[in-house]
Amino acid sequence: MLTIFANCVALAVYTPYPNSDSNDTNAQLEQIEIIFMVIFTLECFMKIIAYGLVSGVLDFVMQGNGAESGFDVKALRAFRVLRPLRLVSGVPSLQVVLNSIVKAMVPLLNIALLVVFVIIIYAIIGLELFSGELHFTCYNNETGSRMERPHPCDNGTAGFNCSQLNSEGKFFVCRDGWEGPNYGITNFDNFGLAMLTVFQCITMEGWTDMMYYIADAMGNSWQWIFFVSMIILGAFFVMNLILGVLSGEFSKEREKAQARGDFMKLRKKQQIEEDLRGYLEWITAAEDIEMEGDEKKESDVLECVCGFARVAILVRASNPSSVCLFALAREFSKEREKAKARGDFRKLREKQQIEEDLRGYLEWITHAEDLDLEEKDDKKESEAKPVEVDNDKGDDNDEAQQPSWWQKKKKGFDRINRRARRACRKAVKSQAFYWLIIVLVFLNTAVLASEHYHQPDWLSQFQDYTNLFFVVLFTCEMLLKMYSLGFQGYFVSLFNRFDCFVVISSITEVVLTSTEIMPPLGVSVLRCVRLLRVFKVTKYWRSLSNLVASLLNSIQSIASLLLLLFLFIIIFALLGMQVFGGRFNFNPTEDKPRHNFDNFVQAMLTVFQILTGEDWNVVMYDGIRAYGGVATPGIIACVYFIILFICGNYILLNVFLAIAVDNLADADALGDAEEEEGKEGEEGGEGERIEDGKMGVEGEEGIEEEEKTALNHIALRDGDTGSHTKVHLEEEREDGEKYGDYEGDEMGEEEEEDGDGEDRPQGMRPRRTSQLSTANKTKPLPPYSSFFIFSHTNRFRVFCHWICNHSLFSNVILVCILISSGMLAAEDPLRSDSQRNFILNNFDIFFTSVFTVEIFLKVVAYGFILHKGAFLRSAFNGLDLLVVAVSLISFSFKDGAISVVKILRVLRVLRPLRAINRAKGLKCVIVAIKTIGNIMLVTCLLEFMFAVIGVQLFKGKFFRCNDRSKALESECRGQYIMYHDGDITKPMVEKRVWEKNAFHFDNVAKAMLTLFTVSTFEGWPGLLYVSIDSNTEDIGPVHNYRPMVAVYYIIYIIIIAFFMVNIFVGFVIVTFQNEGEQEYKNCCLDKNQRNCIEFALKAKPVRRYIPKNRFQYKIWWFVTSQPFEYAIFVLIMLNTVSLAMKFRGEPEAYTHALDILNLIFTAVFALEFVLKIMAFRFKFYFLDPWNIFDFSVVLGSILDIAYSRLEYYFGDAWNVFDFIIVLGSFIDIVYSEVNYQGMSPMNKILHEVEVGTYLTTQNNRNLEVKREKTNSSSMTK
Repeated sequence: MLTIFANCVALAVYTPYPNSDSNDTNAQLEQIEIIFMVIFTLECFMKIIAYGLVSGVLDFVMQGNGAESGFDVKALRAFRVLRPLRLVSGVPSLQVVLNSIVKAMVPLLNIALLVVFVIIIYAIIGLELFSGELHFTCYNNETGSRMERPHPCDNGTAGFNCSQLNSEGKFFVCRDGWEGPNYGITNFDNFGLAMLTVFQCITMEGWTDMMYYIADAMGNSWQWIFFVSMIILGAFFVMNLILGVLSGEFSKEREKAQARGDFMKLRKKQQIEEDLRGYLEWITAAEDIEMEGDEKKESDVLECVCGFARVAILVRASNPSSVCLFALAREFSKEREKAKARGDFRKLREKQQIEEDLRGYLEWITHAEDLDLEEKDDKKESEAKPVEVDNDKGDDNDEAQQPSWWQKKKKGFDRINRRARRACRKAVKSQAFYWLIIVLVFLNTAVLASEHYHQPDWLSQFQDYTNLFFVVLFTCEMLLKMYSLGFQGYFVSLFNRFDCFVVISSITEVVLTSTEIMPPLGVSVLRCVRLLRVFKVTKYWRSLSNLVASLLNSIQSIASLLLLLFLFIIIFALLGMQVFGGRFNFNPTEDKPRHNFDNFVQAMLTVFQILTGEDWNVVMYDGIRAYGGVATPGIIACVYFIILFICGNYILLNVFLAIAVDNLADADALGDAEEEEGKEGEEGGEGERIEDGKMGVEGEEGIEEEEKTALNHIALRDGDTGSHTKVHLEEEREDGEKYGDYEGDEMGEEEEEDGDGEDRPQGMRPRRTSQLSTANKTKPLPPYSSFFIFSHTNRFRVFCHWICNHSLFSNVILVCILISSGMLAAEDPLRSDSQRNFILNNFDIFFTSVFTVEIFLKVVAYGFILHKGAFLRSAFNGLDLLVVAVSLISFSFKDGAISVVKILRVLRVLRPLRAINRAKGLKCVIVAIKTIGNIMLVTCLLEFMFAVIGVQLFKGKFFRCNDRSKALESECRGQYIMYHDGDITKPMVEKRVWEKNAFHFDNVAKAMLTLFTVSTFEGWPGLLYVSIDSNTEDIGPVHNYRPMVAVYYIIYIIIIAFFMVNIFVGFVIVTFQNEGEQEYKNCCLDKNQRNCIEFALKAKPVRRYIPKNRFQYKIWWFVTSQPFEYAIFVLIMLNTVSLAMKFRGEPEAYTHALDILNLIFTAVFALEFVLKIMAFRFKFYFLDPWNIFDFSVVLGSILDIAYSRLEYYFGDAWNVFDFIIVLGSFIDIVYSEVNYQGMSPMNKILHEVEVGTYLTTQNNRNLEVKREKTNSSSMTK
């Protein structure tokens, strides 16, 4: 392991240079590499000899590649960076995370095939529709030079027109010859580049630029549908399937690991009990061989047995002693075996020695019990004293000694000390002390948050004195708790350990500040550690405490994942140094890109940037350019970035969300269990329960609640420690859950379920799930008067209630909401008095009238607000009333109050939200969003903490002069000369400006806004490098002045963006799942049983048509045979390959050959259609949606061939028709998904690939004609 670590250090120290240059350090490292290679080779051969060749394949491959490095084979030398992977085998904590990822590889392979299928489909469509369109740009008609910032253009009027650039005698024309956007890498000129472009768009980086490029080249008529559908299907749907797979596999592996740990604990417990039982038998046998009349020894044996029984009882109540007892019992077992082989005298001696050992152990247990008894009341202490007396009586008949003067004084001091500690313990556990500490914490936080840029001197002095004052107060609090609880009792609590760490950090910060030993950066970080005290408020807030507990329980998994992520970053950083080091120097007149691989630290930052997904495509462009660009084999360099992005962003980072979902489910279950226990206690009259927000500290004289909670958390990490306590608590929790299933389930019902809340008799038949799902549809009429006019039995009110609950009424209102929402989008915002707006305004009046009638009927039926079940008692009804009231008020204003009307009409955008109250799924989402308050609070606290740290680090340091030669504001005056694009022939005079970065850390509010943008990953690399270059206050930046501040951003992104933001998503997922289960909570069937019943109810018999006609039967047998399916499958694959073979600038003969292949494939598929029609007849053929899809595509292909030689003006309309076929085909795929699940594997593959083939057959010739005419028209101009 040390050798692997040393080899990683050697690889990191290596500095790559351009053009394969080197220095003395690199030469020495090459010599050291030989030593590493020899060591690893010897290890490899030893493992092969010991375990065989198969087990040492990885080591053998790496050593073989390492040996090849002597031949300067660059690609093979890069394999040396895989050596850090061997560190994984030495870290057992990575087992759960690694196993979950490895086990997910098989389902991930299926998802990968689906992703590749989607990419192929869109790549072929893009190849047919957009090939060669991105190479037209504007050229100066006189000089032939391109526009300054080239982008695609169009010779027609649909896209960007170059005439917009004409000025001062300069005339621009649109013509071919440009390499294309992004150095010609992102285009649809051939199948490979089209797949790369589609993959980049699916990652949601740069897809909007591509859409606008296409709009500039072809117009903005229908092209946006291609990109929007690709994002929805590829990015939103397919890529998120990876999360589902990883979440399921991680949950399974964690359950396996937990079950394995429980099994090992049970085994160890059984082994301890077996050894104890054997020793008791040995003690009993030793009694039989004792000499008669020896009263003393007999009494010793009896005392030993009684003491040993007491030890066994104490062991069951005290976990820390179980490990010691296990070792002791193992020694007893050994001694028993020795005693059997020796004589009786030797047995007796061994027995006496063991008795003495047992007595000493019992005294140790008694001493530990005394420490615990110090936290009990006086009654328990008095019960413990006889135990000590009994133990002292058996010590070899020692003479009783009178206590000395010193012992008396010590005993009196101990008594006074015990009373003082009890008084201190009562004080520190009091409610007043708790609130005092909380107030001090918030005051300390406010003082730290008050620091800002250009603050007055008096405020700085005040902050220094108050910080010192708070350090003294919190140190006194820590010492007081240590004295009252004892060191062991104090450090048992996780919160107390946390407090101790913060206090020690604060004292260290004060010492370092006064002595000026540490630089200000480290002092600022230590000072801000005190902000962590804010989390003490979560201790007695139950729901928030459960959330924090779930986060703490996931620390081990998170730490393992971070270790794996760190190894992953190291490997790809070292690989990037080997492949791209020193190659990002493209233009001597420009600065080198900040994302590069020229040293280890910069390579790690670049890899981490790619992991976050921000501008990863820009780094890929530079990587391809480093090896010659897109026209050379350097395009292969994209493989490095694609693998890095997929493995890092889509797999490793999704494990964060998998861990979050898994642990949040546990926290939710813990909260439900505690809720049911609370209900059980209230119903049984057992004590008082602590509710949310109450302190519940009175009467607590034992170990405080936080220590119990901490012990439970420690039990999850420390093996056997706390296992008995944990099992006991879990058993009580399970009892509470069982009790709550029958007694407390109806307590949380909504009001509309009040009529169904009565308990069901034992003999009543359980309700079906369908009855359960429909039981809550009709809201009963409240038994109160409405507006003090309409009674409960009033006919008009009953009639209004009947209308409101009629399904037709709800459907009509929903349709009106959707139509009115669509009309809001159709308004013309530029011309308010247009004819279209006049018509839409009349419709708005009509829909507002309909909604007003709806509100009137509901208010009459349910009442307004005063009684239970009234209209405004529901938040969704309040939203409906607000939207309708705003619409009515806006109609009452005249043109004179146009500003008021605009403000009120803006609120009409809330109208689509009214559909939430009528859609069950949307309602569940809203409920899930309402429950994220705790996570929002924790995230805001962390955000606030990082913002204060950011103010400490970067306040006043984000200023710069646009003239880089000036570092001070006083120097940044006047004007300076700059050269455009580094060309000395193009000088420009600019005015010097001292400017502040748009995002900065001058105060806490601005810092929180800046960090929020970082958490979204948008533009964070630019802010990172601004921070790295920051110097001191009011001084301009210096290149790479403080590279260590990158740690601040990395930690923030890992905690907030990687984990806490995923907690939001995970909490919504868990809450949405729980809300979906609410309608079944009174059902006696579990989820699996309900799924089985629903599957049985939805199952339909498979119909198979077999013709009776002999000739028709032979055709049917042929088209349904397996050889026919394989033949069609091969033809589809060949047709797909032929479609992918198209490229820009292909020869005419090549195009003609592809057209002939298109005719052949179309004829074959048309023949397939005819044979299936003859076999199934029209009636049964069109019953299968896939056959309808095949028919539509074959028909489109035939029409495409028929129209391919018509006039040019048919081309554009036909391309639109082709795209309609494509869109309809995808809708057909979604519609036929139910039938797809029951198809054979061959049919699945057949139809999946057939989609990719048929969707683009129609466009082979149309775009060629269009392109030829476009080129000819541009040449004419």
